[in-house]
Amino acid sequence: MSKSLKKIVEESREKNIPEVDMCDRGISNLLDIPGLFTLSNITQLVLSHNKLNAVPPNITELRNLEVLNMFNNQIEELPTQISSLQKLKHLNLGMNRLSTLPRGFGSLPALEVLDLTYNNLNESSLPGNFFYLTTLRALYLSDNDFEILPPDIGKLAKLQILSLRDNDLISLPKEIGDLAQLKELHIQGNRLTVLPPELGNLDLTGPKQVFKAENNSWVTPIADQFQLGISHVFEYIRSETYKYLSALQCCCGNMVSQTRARFSHHFQTTGLKVCSYMII
Repeated sequence: MSKSLKKIVEESREKNIPEVDMCDRGISNLLDIPGLFTLSNITQLVLSHNKLNAVPPNITELRNLEVLNMFNNQIEELPTQISSLQKLKHLNLGMNRLSTLPRGFGSLPALEVLDLTYNNLNESSLPGNFFYLTTLRALYLSDNDFEILPPDIGKLAKLQILSLRDNDLISLPKEIGDLAQLKELHIQGNRLTVLPPELGNLDLTGPKQVFKAENNSWVTPIADQFQLGISHVFEYIRSETYKYLSALQCCCGNMVSQTRARFSHHFQTTGLKVCSYMII
């Protein structure tokens, strides 16, 4: 194996080949590949379907990388230095074992496509500057453990594709309605019951748009609209009736939370139990 990999590196260097493919080579450690990190000329590196469990800080020596594909490995963490890849446009980290992203990850200034599908990420896994990735056109977060989507998602103004399929989402932030360029939204397989009225700001019902939302726990009025078609769903959430009901629910929800907190404090000090309840 090492000889063939060594040959790939030598050929890339001698012939100035910008694309290096090391897919499915049984690689477990990048440092074992002789000369790999001397290939400062390469723009594409494919390392998918290997056995990598870490990415060394040396990755920054590949300073001209535009495409880095590490799909289907066993990577548990990334070095903070990865954000130094200033020319990186496509980063595929799908099907790994990531439970967190490194500090400063949002400093990649040219990133357009980020695939984090099939990991162990949630809203707490994202570094503070994650939503500084304002050049993103496609963000794939499917098959993770997100329960909420941070409101800062609205800062990704160039986003055209957002995939959140098969998470544990219980709600979507109203800021999702700020993604004016969004053409595809995948939210199927979550625990959503309602949609923010602001989603109606987006055009996701045309022939070139994609909106997937099956396998959620929609309240009856929304479920009924889905039976009629996606265009009916968007007409409904754009209606003044829905906006009013949504605002009322939000207001009541806040009141319930505040009241519950006050009663909880009182009952805890008196040794009584608080019963959970729901307003429908």
